[in-house]
Amino acid sequence: MTKKILIADDDDEIRELLEFDLTQSGYYVKSATNGLEAYNNFILEHYDLVILDVMMPKMNGFDACFNIKQKNPNIPIILLTAKGTIEDKTKGFDAMADDYLVKPFEIQEVLLRVRALLRRNTNVVNSNSINSQNSTLNTNNGVLKSDDIEIFEDSLEVKIKDKIIKLTPTEFEILYCLMQHKNQAVSLATLLQEVWGYDSDEDVRMVRVHVGTLRQKIEPDPKKPVYVNTVTNVGYRLITKTDD
Repeated sequence: MTKKILIADDDDEIRELLEFDLTQSGYYVKSATNGLEAYNNFILEHYDLVILDVMMPKMNGFDACFNIKQKNPNIPIILLTAKGTIEDKTKGFDAMADDYLVKPFEIQEVLLRVRALLRRNTNVVNSNSINSQNSTLNTNNGVLKSDDIEIFEDSLEVKIKDKIIKLTPTEFEILYCLMQHKNQAVSLATLLQEVWGYDSDEDVRMVRVHVGTLRQKIEPDPKKPVYVNTVTNVGYRLITKTDD
């Protein structure tokens, strides 16, 4: 089935370029010239992925992203912006964006990110990828369990000590990747490859931002994490069982 993508950008040249190349790649594409138009289109029609410029009239990309995520938390959203500071990226991820591209960008990179997000959203968890030598993860009817952590594929939720927490697709895949290698250090490059489908040193900050939002949801004290621990100069380690 053809995947449907919604694009919103008030720059005619960028919007038309994206629409052309995504259509040529086999996607159904609909475009909007501002955030409010994009949001209204999303309400009226089903889409598999949304691409939003940040600086747009009537409703900016951050607000459009947040509002769309309120309607469908699982819809993958890519933000486009001329600003590449960590503060701007953090604001974008706070709006629940799944990915962030800085202008000017290569169209091939956009296509790569689109494919990775659509693949992840179509099949959030590939149960066949579990490495039995690195994990004692148990799978039963879409529920993955390891010690006091359970994650639920269908609902993108995690249960920790009887507390149910809703995750974004990106947060879910990060946690799942870490669970495959529980109590072992997982490099930033591995997370980028397994979660986003590519490896780029420039995007390690993106991993850190998403790990930060994951910690905000699952840690008793995000400033003193007990589950997702930082491994200096490497990445992260998931400790699946802690003392009460």
